[in-house]
Amino acid sequence: MNSSAEKARRKWPFGRWPRGQWSTVAAAMALAMLAAQAGPAAAARRAPQWPWDGLFAQRSPKLRGSLVPAAVPLPRPRPAEAPVREPERPVTAKQAPAPVEKPAEPAAPAPEPQAQPQPSACRMALTEEIAIAPSIPDIHGPGGCGGEDLVRLEAVVLPDKRKVAVTPPATLRCGMASAIADWIRNDVTSLATGLGTEPVVLDNFDSYECRGFNRIPGAHLSEHGRANALDVRAIKLANGQSIGLTDRTLSRDLRESLLHSVCARFMTVLGPGSDWYHEDHIHLDLMERRNNYRICQWNVWDPLPQIAPLLPAERPDEAPPRQLAAKVDPNKPEAPKSDEAKPEAGQSAPPTKKRR
Repeated sequence: MNSSAEKARRKWPFGRWPRGQWSTVAAAMALAMLAAQAGPAAAARRAPQWPWDGLFAQRSPKLRGSLVPAAVPLPRPRPAEAPVREPERPVTAKQAPAPVEKPAEPAAPAPEPQAQPQPSACRMALTEEIAIAPSIPDIHGPGGCGGEDLVRLEAVVLPDKRKVAVTPPATLRCGMASAIADWIRNDVTSLATGLGTEPVVLDNFDSYECRGFNRIPGAHLSEHGRANALDVRAIKLANGQSIGLTDRTLSRDLRESLLHSVCARFMTVLGPGSDWYHEDHIHLDLMERRNNYRICQWNVWDPLPQIAPLLPAERPDEAPPRQLAAKVDPNKPEAPKSDEAKPEAGQSAPPTKKRR
C-alpha cells in the first residue's frame, strides 16, 4: 500500500490543520485533564478504567470493631470532693529538679560467729590446780597422725601447790596428760616422800611424733603418732638425786614400786627386756585394746656385781707344782713323724688303707 503525505491529508480531515496548531491543541487537552483531577468530587467519582488505577489510589482507612470512635469509653467525670490540682509551672534551667539519688544498698549482714566447740569433760577436769596444760589446736597429720583435744603438758601441780616441771613440755591428748598428772601427784610423790624429799622434774624423753613402731619404716602407726604416749627416762628430786627408771644401781625395791605403779595406770608399759628399743627409758601409753588387754614388759634387773664372778680363783700354795711342757728349740729341726705306728716284733703290719 502506498502512502504519502498528500494521501494522508485526503484520508484524515484534521490533516488539513496547519502543523503549528498541534502544540496548542495538546496543551489545552493537558490543562483540561489537570482541572478534572483537581476537583475532590470528580476524583471520588472517578472509577478506575485500568486494572492498575486502583493500586495507587489513596483511600481513607476503615475502622473495624472496637476501633470505631463510637465504641471508645469516655473517662469518668472528676468528683466534686477531689482536691484542686495546682497548675504545673514551666520548668526552667535554673529550676531543673535535682538528680534523684539511688537509695543506698543495704550492707551485707555480718557473718555469724561460729560456735566455739564445747570443752570436753577431760579438759574441764584438768584444771590449773592439777596441771599447767594449755589447750592446743587439733593436729591432722599424714597417715592418721595427730589427734583432737590436745594439750601441752608443762607442769604437774602437787597438792601442796608445788610444781613438777615436764622437761621439755609434752604434747599429749587430754586423757594421757591427766593420767600422767595423777601418777605424779599420787604414786611418785609417795615414793619421794619415803626418801625424805619430793619430785621437781619429770624427764620427758619423747611425746608426740608422727612415726611408726620403734621408728621402723613401714611399721604400724605408733601411739606416739596419736599423741597418746610418753617416754620417761628419769625423775629428779628436790635433794638433787635422780631416779633413773632403768638404772641398775638404784634400789630394786624402788624400781619395782615404780613398775607396779605404772602397770596399774597405763595400758602399755615397755622397758628393759621388752625389746632392744627400750633399754634406757620406759614407754607409757593408753592404747585401747579388746577386753582392756594390758601389756607390762619391764624387767627390773639386779645390780651388776662389783667383781666379775667369771675370774678364776687364786692357786693355793700347797698345790703340787704343775708340769711344764718341754721347750722346743726353733733352730733344731724336728724329726719326721710316721703316720703309722711301727709294728712290734712278731706282729704283722696293718693293711694300708686305699684313698678314694
